[in-house]
Amino acid sequence: MIKRSFIGLAKPRIEYEALDLTVPEPRIFPTSKKVTLLLNQAYEPFGKKNAVLLKKGDTVKTGQKLSLYEGSDVYVISSVTGSISSISPFLGEFGRSYTAIAIDVAEDEEMDEQFKALSVEPTMDIAKEYLSFIPGNPPASLFSSGDTSPSIDTIVICGVDCDLLITANQHALLSDEKAIAKGVGILKHITGIENIIMAAPEHLMQNAGVSGAQVRVVDAEYPATLPRMIMQDILGKTVPAGKTCEEMGVCFVSAEAVAAIGMAFDQGYIPRYKKLNLIKKDGDSVMISARIGTPVHEIFSAYDVTINEKDRIILGGPMTGSSIYSEHHPIQPDTSAIIVQDGRDLALVSDYPCINCGECIRICPAKIPVNMLVRFLEAGKYEEAAEEYDLYSCVECGLCSFVCVSRMPILHYIKLAKYELGRISTAEATNA
Repeated sequence: MIKRSFIGLAKPRIEYEALDLTVPEPRIFPTSKKVTLLLNQAYEPFGKKNAVLLKKGDTVKTGQKLSLYEGSDVYVISSVTGSISSISPFLGEFGRSYTAIAIDVAEDEEMDEQFKALSVEPTMDIAKEYLSFIPGNPPASLFSSGDTSPSIDTIVICGVDCDLLITANQHALLSDEKAIAKGVGILKHITGIENIIMAAPEHLMQNAGVSGAQVRVVDAEYPATLPRMIMQDILGKTVPAGKTCEEMGVCFVSAEAVAAIGMAFDQGYIPRYKKLNLIKKDGDSVMISARIGTPVHEIFSAYDVTINEKDRIILGGPMTGSSIYSEHHPIQPDTSAIIVQDGRDLALVSDYPCINCGECIRICPAKIPVNMLVRFLEAGKYEEAAEEYDLYSCVECGLCSFVCVSRMPILHYIKLAKYELGRISTAEATNA
């Protein structure tokens, strides 16, 4: 919902979707005949010294842990039973390298029992080895420990999704109360952290109250649920530019991920269904539950969504989501929504220069001089942008792009700059 002030200079108030307390259960999407799992590791079968553990034709069970290379701690969890039909490179956003593991689904499902045998007594090691690829995509810092990991003393559970039109975490608060309470207890047990906070909308305070976590009300105005905004508004901590929330001792995890942790240890099986919103061209939203790895084109087919030339498919919310260029892209643990926009109604971006209207500066929650920042980003001067115009203070809410009169893709410029600077930093560290 967008509320605009009568006074033109005041910024618009954009509010999160408030989920109805009587919302029905998600529609369970039938299992696809083929799923694709994206492993967060490049596929280099001829360049690695370690042996390749997976090959075409291998059979897998539902819940089985799959690693590509011997000795690697990167893995996925199979959401189906079947045989591997292909293993191939996959390029994600900004050229990030993944390995796509395609699985032909068998008619009869067989559950892998390895996790069940270990889940009787929850430990950090078990969680780290099996629960990094569950619905809700918990951050690596949640299960990390040791001298090289940040010291975490606070866990914040997000009971509201970070973007607009998405209600997966609110739905988890409504329908998975017992699983969330179980998950909170397990997190306290395996991490030793007692300071666990549930950030929830006001209308779901009663549901959040039974979780066993401390409850704090998060504001209904976007972007109040972004981690850096919660740090400031609820925890009273400002994250300095260039630092992360984890470096300040705070780890953020979604309510859906906490529910998945609770379900995993309660049932002995790793959850394999992801809740997400399908938002059609007419704006109608449907909450569905699909197996991780399901291709989006099958969801479109089931819900009568036709994709025409110049239509746009977005994974995530309207403010911070990313466009994809194939209907065969799979649902992953962090897929919170699929938005389909009609090509005839798109608000197109442009290369028209900034006109210094000041709208981006007025609406920016981090008070960044966006009009100056974007000029350096356009020119590819990323280091100057970081040093002189607070690039790393950006919370990546997308409000600057939303209000830009020139229709500049400001958020994408910012994301690209951070990515490129990250690559430079990694290369320098490697060379050193």
